[in-house]
Amino acid sequence: MRHFSFGGIMRKLLETIFEKIKKSHEYQPMEDLYYMSKEAMKTDSDLGVEFLKLLSAECEKTMCNTAISGEQVRLVYDLHKRVCLTAAPYDFDSYLLYVEWNRDPEKKFYPPRRKVLKRVVDALQELADDKLDLLAVSLPPGAGKTTLAIFYLTWLGGKIPNDPILTGSHSNSFVRGVYDECLRIFDRNGDYLWHDVFPDIKVSNTNAKDCRIDLDKRQRFETLEFTSIGTGNAGLYRAATLLYCDDLVSGIEVALSKERLDKLWETYTTDLRQRKIGDHCKELHIATRWSVHDVIGRLEREYIDSDRAKFIVIPALDENDESNFDYAYGVGFNTRFYHEQRNIMDDVSWRALYMNEPIEREGLVYAQDELRRYFELPKEDPDAIIGICDTKDKGADYAFLPVAYVYGQDYYIDDCVCDNGLPNIVDARLTEILMRDKVKSCRFESNSAGRRVAEKIQEEVKKKGGITHITTKFTTANKETKIIVNSAWVKEHCLFKDASLYQRKSDYGKMMDMLCSYTMAGKNKHDDVPDGMAMLAEYAQSLSGQKVEVFKRPW
Repeated sequence: MRHFSFGGIMRKLLETIFEKIKKSHEYQPMEDLYYMSKEAMKTDSDLGVEFLKLLSAECEKTMCNTAISGEQVRLVYDLHKRVCLTAAPYDFDSYLLYVEWNRDPEKKFYPPRRKVLKRVVDALQELADDKLDLLAVSLPPGAGKTTLAIFYLTWLGGKIPNDPILTGSHSNSFVRGVYDECLRIFDRNGDYLWHDVFPDIKVSNTNAKDCRIDLDKRQRFETLEFTSIGTGNAGLYRAATLLYCDDLVSGIEVALSKERLDKLWETYTTDLRQRKIGDHCKELHIATRWSVHDVIGRLEREYIDSDRAKFIVIPALDENDESNFDYAYGVGFNTRFYHEQRNIMDDVSWRALYMNEPIEREGLVYAQDELRRYFELPKEDPDAIIGICDTKDKGADYAFLPVAYVYGQDYYIDDCVCDNGLPNIVDARLTEILMRDKVKSCRFESNSAGRRVAEKIQEEVKKKGGITHITTKFTTANKETKIIVNSAWVKEHCLFKDASLYQRKSDYGKMMDMLCSYTMAGKNKHDDVPDGMAMLAEYAQSLSGQKVEVFKRPW
């Protein structure tokens, strides 16, 4: 006899109804799916919520369909509200949609930002579902990260009202602000529909002085507790559901001091983190990045190999140099705003605060103001046009080929390839730049696949009538040492285009960003460019018979 599980039968039924919805876009199957999903939730909440979310997406599509009648739009709108309410206790995205349902569109927080923040919302769901133990989110200032976390606190508090959630930050004024916003969401007479989602949960006690909120019933450690780090009173608090840390670094003064960042880490690990109790307390860190030594930076190094930790970074500008946070109703920041911010800030601060790519200021090998710049090449013909090529190895590595126009002891870096694309495309670009700039000689590093690439490029250049003579060299030198030893020569002899002459997203812009972010302290995301410039220094000096003077490490 064949046996069928009730869960299997229910899933098949839900799938059948859903397929009918996708084909017909009729209201009745949508309502049928809603009621059957509610029925499924009685025995399998995950199954029911899964199809409620699918139905929610179909409702949104249907309401945007101009071919349907106004009456059907009204019916689907009302159904969508019921769907979100039913899923809200289990699904954070649905909660966010429902809790603001009655607010004016221009006043809503989540819907205008959903397209960008949905990635963070999904990760917060994973944290709640015990798929993660730690989540760190890095966004630029004003992107909505703290407000999103406040909604998360109110959702978790309603779901698990009798276990404490602890929020820690850099100042009392900040945590008081978070406390006040949570109370606004809990207010029965306010704009939010929290009590619809959790009708059996009430605010049982509040303490404005100590920033504490108890839900459901009075208990020793309140549902929501808020404290500033380093105040000495963290021992009065506990975290069983969640330890939420928001912007532990107070500002630039702390960020610029390695000693103060070390002290902050010590305070976090020995005080705030020790407030966690039980076996299931999660950690959430949301912050604007300041330094490679801030708390998120150190946690990233600590959990680098863990599949129970996730680190989300959304920079101010995307790969096309366009704003990631140009939200509806003018509540975000457009591309022009970010470009203006970039123009008035120093590069290190911009990269840290807005691009969430912090680098260590004191350990920079190539600071922006140390480099020689030019607006145009000298009028006379160069003595030589040379290049080097550090070929792409694997993964996120970049192929890097700078072209230097040589005038005496000065090397004008006038063109480059800096590309981590597919090998065939990159190889074609390497051939193109050698032809375009009429490079006379070019050295390829022959490590890994370098020799094979060099042979291929040399053959292609000859086929196209180019003049470039390509040589190869295998290197066994320590990469970091090579970069540091040759940096003084690069600073003295190499000239780079003025920043007004190239786009940040161009190959030249990527080259400059990578060069000026390489640091002796911390882990470097990309070292292909500084390594390539070290290769150029060695090649140029070999051609002129100069020697590299090795000096003692400065650290």
